[in-house]
Amino acid sequence: VQLQASGGGLVQPGGRLRLSCTASGFILDDFAIGWFRQAPGKEREGVSCINISDGSAYYADDSVKGRFIISRDKAKATVYLQMNSLKPEDTAVYYCAADLPEYCSGHGVIPEYDYWGQGTLVTVSS
Repeated sequence: VQLQASGGGLVQPGGRLRLSCTASGFILDDFAIGWFRQAPGKEREGVSCINISDGSAYYADDSVKGRFIISRDKAKATVYLQMNSLKPEDTAVYYCAADLPEYCSGHGVIPEYDYWGQGTLVTVSS
């Protein structure tokens, strides 16, 4: 199982970025993909997750709901996180991870997934 996260960078407050998580080495349809982030000095926290098979998606909390959109492209084995109206508090290393669909079932986006990609740094600053 390999996950490759990309798309991070420096953006001004109010800007947007799209992160990508490309999977290889497993049948993506059988899994859920989650996005997580870890800010300096803070614990890793969930952002959003999506079940690849049916596209059902969940967001961790109201801080990202309405600003972030998770989606998937099965043909490209890629999950996207479109981040809009970015705020300085969104600054963090963003990770994608994979696990069974029960890890993305509306009961929170918990960073207990088994398979992790490397992070991509998002910095929101003027």
